Amino acid sequence: MIKSEYGAWVGEFVAERERRAALGDPDWEKGARLPAEIVRSIQKFQVGEDGDGSALSGKADLAGDPVYSDAVRLFIAEEQNHARMLKLLLAAGGAETLDGHWSDAAFVRIRRLLGLRVELLVLMIAEVVALGYYQALRDGADDPLTAEVAGRILADEERHVPFHCLRLREGLAGLPRPARRAVTAGWRGLLAGAAGLVAVDHGPALRTLGVGRGAFVAQTLRSSAWMARAMSGGPVPAPTGAGAGAGAGV
Repeated sequence: MIKSEYGAWVGEFVAERERRAALGDPDWEKGARLPAEIVRSIQKFQVGEDGDGSALSGKADLAGDPVYSDAVRLFIAEEQNHARMLKLLLAAGGAETLDGHWSDAAFVRIRRLLGLRVELLVLMIAEVVALGYYQALRDGADDPLTAEVAGRILADEERHVPFHCLRLREGLAGLPRPARRAVTAGWRGLLAGAAGLVAVDHGPALRTLGVGRGAFVAQTLRSSAWMARAMSGGPVPAPTGAGAGAGAGV
């Protein structure tokens, strides 16, 4: 029988699913006041959260740890719930979703090029950018429903990042230490580029939320320092219990 490190993460995801079911959805009926620039921004992030996760779950299955595979499927379900909530938030503000967006298509194509390790490295770029975005949306939105949805998604993303860091630490463990450092340094460089693209593409929304483009990129890079250390062999935060830190900042 395979001894897996991911049993605690399965428990975390399951407990969070039960907590979410008990809490119920936000009150969509009260509607949302969404400026046009915020609508366009949320529409793009909604596309990024949507997807069936089949490529990731298939690669997770090939990794040979069924407990990890279960955890990945629970992670995918949370991402799909984010897409669902953002769609309902847009509807509450009288807006529709997009059929697709070039940035999401580019991320998906890159993620599917190679194996699980590359998939997760690229996915982590999107996850870290999302941390900064949803924090800005939660803290800067002049609308209670928007702030609530962003806070719920942010709390999930804060749990997703250490989950992926653990798997990447394992995936990079076979490399010499200088090679691991080179990989994580390269990852942070790509993250800086991705954060810059998002800052430009979502600049009007970020300004409305009170966050400058440069500040968004700088905060994204600062927040990634411990992640790079964790992926290259440092400590990874353990699951802390379902719902712990809900809505907390990064």
